[in-house]
Amino acid sequence: MSLSYNGLWKLLIDKNMNKMDLMKDVGISSGTVAKMTKGEPVSMTILEKICDKLNCDVGDLVHFVSEKGSETK
Repeated sequence: MSLSYNGLWKLLIDKNMNKMDLMKDVGISSGTVAKMTKGEPVSMTILEKICDKLNCDVGDLVHFVSEKGSETK
């Protein structure tokens, strides 16, 4: 099972933000954003900071993707 951060990318679009804005506003590294872009896990602390900044829940940011490729919520 892998992760999908499509919810995060959609929220950034809705808030007229890009990944650089996210890094600056939340204080996360480009390496962390790269991991999320690749669907790799990041710490809950990072997700908590993003949720605080974007005023959302973790489930709004990330979803598990089954081996068959369909997202699960």
